[in-house]
Amino acid sequence: MTISGMTGFARSDAALGAWSWTVEARSVNGRGLEVRFRGPPGFDSLERTAREAAQSRFARGQITVSLAAKRAETQGRLRINTQELDRLIQTARSYVDRGGVAEPRFDGLLSLRGVMEAGEDDDDADTRTAVEQAMAQSLAAAFDGLKAARDEEGAALAGVLGGLVDRIAGLTAASEIDAAAQPAVLKDRFEKRMAELLAGRAGLEDRIVQEAALMAAKADVREELDRLAVHVDAARTLLATSGGVGRKLDFLTQEFMREANTLCSKSALSALTAKGLDLKAVIEQFREQVQNVE
Repeated sequence: MTISGMTGFARSDAALGAWSWTVEARSVNGRGLEVRFRGPPGFDSLERTAREAAQSRFARGQITVSLAAKRAETQGRLRINTQELDRLIQTARSYVDRGGVAEPRFDGLLSLRGVMEAGEDDDDADTRTAVEQAMAQSLAAAFDGLKAARDEEGAALAGVLGGLVDRIAGLTAASEIDAAAQPAVLKDRFEKRMAELLAGRAGLEDRIVQEAALMAAKADVREELDRLAVHVDAARTLLATSGGVGRKLDFLTQEFMREANTLCSKSALSALTAKGLDLKAVIEQFREQVQNVE
Protein backbone atom coordinates (compact mmCIF):
# COMPACT_ATOMS: atom_id res chain seq x y z
CA MET A 1 0.00 0.00 0.00
CA THR A 2 1.03 3.57 -0.56
CA ILE A 3 -0.29 7.08 -0.12
CA SER A 4 -3.54 8.23 -1.70
CA GLY A 5 -4.20 11.34 -3.73
CA MET A 6 -7.26 13.57 -3.57
CA THR A 7 -8.18 13.95 -7.24
CA GLY A 8 -10.28 11.44 -9.13
CA PHE A 9 -13.49 10.60 -11.00
CA ALA A 10 -15.73 7.54 -11.18
CA ARG A 11 -19.10 6.64 -12.69
CA SER A 12 -21.62 3.86 -12.13
CA ASP A 13 -24.70 3.08 -14.25
CA ALA A 14 -27.52 0.72 -13.27
CA ALA A 15 -31.24 0.01 -13.70
CA LEU A 16 -34.03 -1.82 -11.92
CA GLY A 17 -37.56 -2.24 -13.24
CA ALA A 18 -38.78 1.02 -14.74
CA TRP A 19 -35.92 2.98 -13.14
CA SER A 20 -32.46 3.70 -14.54
CA TRP A 21 -29.79 5.93 -13.05
CA THR A 22 -26.22 7.18 -13.23
CA VAL A 23 -23.91 8.03 -10.32
CA GLU A 24 -20.90 10.29 -10.86
CA ALA A 25 -18.36 10.99 -8.11
CA ARG A 26 -15.66 13.65 -8.38
CA SER A 27 -12.93 14.60 -5.92
CA VAL A 28 -10.48 17.50 -5.66
CA ASN A 29 -8.06 18.73 -3.00
CA GLY A 30 -9.40 19.88 0.35
CA ARG A 31 -8.10 20.60 3.84
CA GLY A 32 -10.75 18.29 5.32
CA LEU A 33 -13.47 15.98 4.03
CA GLU A 34 -16.42 17.75 2.40
CA VAL A 35 -19.18 15.78 0.67
CA ARG A 36 -21.79 17.39 -1.58
CA PHE A 37 -24.70 15.26 -2.80
CA ARG A 38 -27.29 15.93 -5.49
CA GLY A 39 -29.99 13.31 -6.03
CA PRO A 40 -33.45 12.87 -7.58
CA PRO A 41 -36.63 14.02 -5.81
CA GLY A 42 -38.12 11.43 -3.51
CA PHE A 43 -34.80 9.77 -2.64
CA ASP A 44 -33.62 12.12 0.11
CA SER A 45 -32.42 9.27 2.33
CA LEU A 46 -29.64 8.53 -0.16
CA GLU A 47 -27.79 11.71 0.87
CA ARG A 48 -27.00 10.16 4.26
CA THR A 49 -26.00 6.93 2.53
CA ALA A 50 -23.59 8.85 0.28
CA ARG A 51 -22.02 10.74 3.19
CA GLU A 52 -21.49 7.60 5.25
CA ALA A 53 -20.00 5.79 2.26
CA ALA A 54 -17.57 8.66 1.63
CA GLN A 55 -16.56 8.93 5.29
CA SER A 56 -15.78 5.21 5.43
CA ARG A 57 -13.37 5.49 2.49
CA PHE A 58 -11.80 8.94 2.57
CA ALA A 59 -10.16 11.26 5.10
CA ARG A 60 -9.74 14.45 3.04
CA GLY A 61 -10.93 16.04 -0.18
CA GLN A 62 -13.91 17.89 -1.63
CA ILE A 63 -16.19 15.20 -3.04
CA THR A 64 -19.17 15.92 -5.28
CA VAL A 65 -21.68 13.11 -5.90
CA SER A 66 -24.55 13.35 -8.37
CA LEU A 67 -27.25 10.71 -8.85
CA ALA A 68 -29.39 11.28 -11.94
CA ALA A 69 -32.40 8.94 -12.22
CA LYS A 70 -35.34 8.59 -14.59
CA ARG A 71 -38.40 6.40 -14.73
CA ALA A 72 -39.62 4.87 -17.97
CA GLU A 73 -42.88 6.41 -19.21
CA THR A 74 -46.02 4.35 -18.74
CA GLN A 75 -47.70 3.66 -22.08
CA GLY A 76 -51.45 3.64 -22.63
CA ARG A 77 -52.53 5.21 -19.34
CA LEU A 78 -54.09 8.66 -19.41
CA ARG A 79 -55.99 10.73 -16.90
CA ILE A 80 -58.27 13.73 -17.19
CA ASN A 81 -57.16 16.92 -15.52
CA THR A 82 -60.59 17.72 -14.09
CA GLN A 83 -59.50 21.06 -12.71
CA GLU A 84 -58.40 22.26 -16.16
CA LEU A 85 -61.54 20.79 -17.76
CA ASP A 86 -63.86 22.59 -15.31
CA ARG A 87 -62.01 25.86 -16.00
CA LEU A 88 -62.48 25.50 -19.75
CA ILE A 89 -66.16 24.61 -19.38
CA GLN A 90 -66.75 27.67 -17.18
CA THR A 91 -64.98 29.90 -19.68
CA ALA A 92 -66.99 28.47 -22.59
CA ARG A 93 -70.27 28.89 -20.64
CA SER A 94 -69.82 32.65 -20.41
CA TYR A 95 -69.59 32.88 -24.23
CA VAL A 96 -72.53 30.49 -24.80
CA ASP A 97 -74.74 32.54 -22.53
CA ARG A 98 -74.05 35.67 -24.59
CA GLY A 99 -75.37 33.88 -27.63
CA GLY A 100 -73.89 33.08 -31.01
CA VAL A 101 -71.57 30.40 -29.67
CA ALA A 102 -72.43 26.71 -29.72
CA GLU A 103 -72.05 24.45 -26.73
CA PRO A 104 -68.56 22.91 -26.77
CA ARG A 105 -68.41 19.17 -27.47
CA PHE A 106 -66.91 16.99 -24.76
CA ASP A 107 -64.52 15.30 -27.17
CA GLY A 108 -63.40 18.70 -28.35
CA LEU A 109 -62.62 19.75 -24.80
CA LEU A 110 -60.64 16.57 -24.22
CA SER A 111 -58.45 17.37 -27.22
CA LEU A 112 -57.33 20.69 -25.74
CA ARG A 113 -53.84 20.90 -24.31
CA GLY A 114 -53.61 20.22 -20.60
CA VAL A 115 -56.92 18.34 -20.29
CA MET A 116 -55.56 14.85 -21.00
CA GLU A 117 -52.35 13.97 -19.16
CA ALA A 118 -50.14 10.94 -19.25
CA GLY A 119 -50.25 9.16 -15.93
CA GLU A 120 -47.55 7.14 -14.19
CA ASP A 121 -47.90 4.14 -11.97
CA ASP A 122 -46.76 4.97 -8.46
CA ASP A 123 -44.18 2.60 -7.03
CA ASP A 124 -45.34 0.46 -4.16
CA ALA A 125 -43.32 0.42 -0.94
CA ASP A 126 -41.42 -2.76 -1.79
CA THR A 127 -40.48 -1.48 -5.24
CA ARG A 128 -39.29 1.86 -3.88
CA THR A 129 -37.20 0.11 -1.20
CA ALA A 130 -35.61 -2.18 -3.78
CA VAL A 131 -34.77 0.77 -6.04
CA GLU A 132 -33.21 2.73 -3.16
CA GLN A 133 -31.11 -0.26 -2.16
CA ALA A 134 -29.92 -0.70 -5.74
CA MET A 135 -29.06 3.00 -5.95
CA ALA A 136 -27.11 2.69 -2.68
CA GLN A 137 -25.10 -0.13 -4.25
CA SER A 138 -24.34 2.12 -7.23
CA LEU A 139 -23.17 4.83 -4.86
CA ALA A 140 -20.85 2.33 -3.20
CA ALA A 141 -19.53 1.21 -6.59
CA ALA A 142 -18.87 4.82 -7.62
CA PHE A 143 -17.01 5.52 -4.38
CA ASP A 144 -14.96 2.35 -4.82
CA GLY A 145 -14.03 3.54 -8.31
CA LEU A 146 -13.17 6.98 -6.96
CA LYS A 147 -10.95 5.46 -4.29
CA ALA A 148 -9.16 3.39 -6.93
CA ALA A 149 -8.57 6.56 -8.98
CA ARG A 150 -7.24 8.41 -5.94
CA ASP A 151 -4.98 5.48 -5.04
CA GLU A 152 -3.62 5.50 -8.58
CA GLU A 153 -2.85 9.20 -8.28
CA GLY A 154 -1.23 8.50 -4.91
CA ALA A 155 1.08 5.90 -6.44
CA ALA A 156 2.25 8.46 -8.98
CA LEU A 157 2.68 11.11 -6.26
CA ALA A 158 4.70 8.70 -4.13
CA GLY A 159 7.27 8.40 -6.91
CA VAL A 160 7.52 12.17 -7.34
CA LEU A 161 7.72 12.86 -3.61
CA GLY A 162 10.23 10.05 -3.09
CA GLY A 163 12.48 11.60 -5.73
CA LEU A 164 12.26 14.99 -4.02
CA VAL A 165 13.11 13.44 -0.64
CA ASP A 166 16.16 11.81 -2.24
CA ARG A 167 17.24 15.22 -3.52
CA ILE A 168 16.83 16.72 -0.05
CA ALA A 169 18.91 13.87 1.38
CA GLY A 170 21.61 14.43 -1.24
CA LEU A 171 21.78 18.17 -0.61
CA THR A 172 21.92 17.54 3.14
CA ALA A 173 24.87 15.18 2.72
CA ALA A 174 26.65 17.65 0.44
CA SER A 175 26.04 20.44 2.94
CA GLU A 176 27.77 18.40 5.64
CA ILE A 177 30.98 18.45 3.60
CA ASP A 178 30.89 22.24 3.22
CA ALA A 179 29.87 22.74 6.85
CA ALA A 180 32.90 20.79 8.07
CA ALA A 181 35.19 23.47 6.64
CA GLN A 182 33.25 26.39 8.07
CA PRO A 183 34.86 26.66 11.58
CA ALA A 184 38.43 26.82 10.22
CA VAL A 185 37.42 29.40 7.62
CA LEU A 186 35.73 31.54 10.24
CA LYS A 187 38.74 31.35 12.56
CA ASP A 188 41.14 32.32 9.79
CA ARG A 189 38.90 35.14 8.65
CA PHE A 190 38.59 36.45 12.19
CA GLU A 191 42.33 36.26 12.86
CA LYS A 192 43.12 38.22 9.72
CA ARG A 193 40.61 40.87 10.53
CA MET A 194 41.78 41.26 14.13
CA ALA A 195 45.41 41.38 13.01
CA GLU A 196 44.56 44.24 10.67
CA LEU A 197 42.72 46.20 13.34
CA LEU A 198 45.09 45.53 16.23
CA ALA A 199 48.46 45.40 14.55
CA GLY A 200 51.39 45.68 16.97
CA ARG A 201 49.40 44.95 20.12
CA ALA A 202 50.65 41.98 22.07
CA GLY A 203 48.70 39.49 24.17
CA LEU A 204 45.66 39.31 21.98
CA GLU A 205 46.15 35.78 20.68
CA ASP A 206 44.03 34.14 23.38
CA ARG A 207 41.29 36.72 22.94
CA ILE A 208 41.26 36.11 19.20
CA VAL A 209 40.93 32.36 19.74
CA GLN A 210 38.05 32.86 22.18
CA GLU A 211 36.15 35.16 19.84
CA ALA A 212 36.75 32.85 16.91
CA ALA A 213 35.48 29.89 18.94
CA LEU A 214 32.34 31.85 19.84
CA MET A 215 31.68 32.75 16.22
CA ALA A 216 32.25 29.15 15.15
CA ALA A 217 29.75 27.95 17.75
CA LYS A 218 27.14 30.37 16.49
CA ALA A 219 27.78 29.23 12.94
CA ASP A 220 27.67 25.50 13.76
CA VAL A 221 25.02 23.86 11.55
CA ARG A 222 25.53 20.30 12.78
CA GLU A 223 22.20 20.33 14.63
CA GLU A 224 20.29 21.57 11.58
CA LEU A 225 21.88 18.95 9.33
CA ASP A 226 21.10 16.19 11.83
CA ARG A 227 17.46 17.26 12.01
CA LEU A 228 17.22 17.38 8.22
CA ALA A 229 18.47 13.80 8.09
CA VAL A 230 15.89 12.76 10.68
CA HIS A 231 13.12 14.48 8.70
CA VAL A 232 14.24 12.63 5.55
CA ASP A 233 13.80 9.31 7.35
CA ALA A 234 10.38 10.39 8.65
CA ALA A 235 9.26 11.43 5.15
CA ARG A 236 10.28 8.09 3.68
CA THR A 237 8.36 6.26 6.40
CA LEU A 238 5.22 8.31 5.74
CA LEU A 239 5.44 7.78 1.99
CA ALA A 240 5.43 4.02 2.60
CA THR A 241 2.35 4.28 4.84
CA SER A 242 -1.20 3.86 3.55
CA GLY A 243 -4.04 6.07 4.75
CA GLY A 244 -4.33 9.79 5.29
CA VAL A 245 -0.79 11.06 5.87
CA GLY A 246 -1.15 14.35 4.01
CA ARG A 247 -1.42 16.48 7.15
CA LYS A 248 1.70 14.87 8.65
CA LEU A 249 3.63 15.42 5.44
CA ASP A 250 2.49 19.03 5.38
CA PHE A 251 3.78 19.55 8.94
CA LEU A 252 7.03 17.79 8.06
CA THR A 253 7.45 20.18 5.12
CA GLN A 254 7.34 23.11 7.53
CA GLU A 255 10.06 21.48 9.63
CA PHE A 256 12.18 20.91 6.52
CA MET A 257 11.89 24.58 5.59
CA ARG A 258 12.68 25.77 9.12
CA GLU A 259 15.98 23.86 9.16
CA ALA A 260 16.87 25.03 5.64
CA ASN A 261 16.25 28.66 6.61
CA THR A 262 18.45 28.32 9.71
CA LEU A 263 21.16 26.67 7.63
CA CYS A 264 21.20 29.63 5.26
CA SER A 265 21.23 32.17 8.09
CA LYS A 266 24.23 30.46 9.78
CA SER A 267 26.18 29.89 6.62
CA ALA A 268 29.48 31.75 6.22
CA LEU A 269 30.43 30.04 2.97
CA SER A 270 28.97 30.78 -0.43
CA ALA A 271 28.96 27.08 -1.31
CA LEU A 272 26.98 26.20 1.81
CA THR A 273 24.57 29.08 1.20
CA ALA A 274 24.00 27.87 -2.36
CA LYS A 275 23.14 24.39 -1.13
CA GLY A 276 20.80 25.86 1.47
CA LEU A 277 18.98 27.78 -1.26
CA ASP A 278 18.77 24.64 -3.39
CA LEU A 279 17.32 22.86 -0.38
CA LYS A 280 14.64 25.51 0.01
CA ALA A 281 13.73 25.25 -3.67
CA VAL A 282 13.36 21.46 -3.49
CA ILE A 283 11.39 21.66 -0.24
CA GLU A 284 9.00 24.14 -1.87
CA GLN A 285 8.44 21.66 -4.71
CA PHE A 286 7.83 18.98 -2.09
CA ARG A 287 5.29 21.22 -0.35
CA GLU A 288 3.35 21.83 -3.58
CA GLN A 289 3.06 18.11 -4.25
CA VAL A 290 2.09 17.32 -0.67
CA GLN A 291 -1.05 19.45 -1.13
CA ASN A 292 -2.37 16.66 -3.36
CA VAL A 293 -1.91 13.92 -0.74
CA GLU A 294 -4.92 12.72 1.27
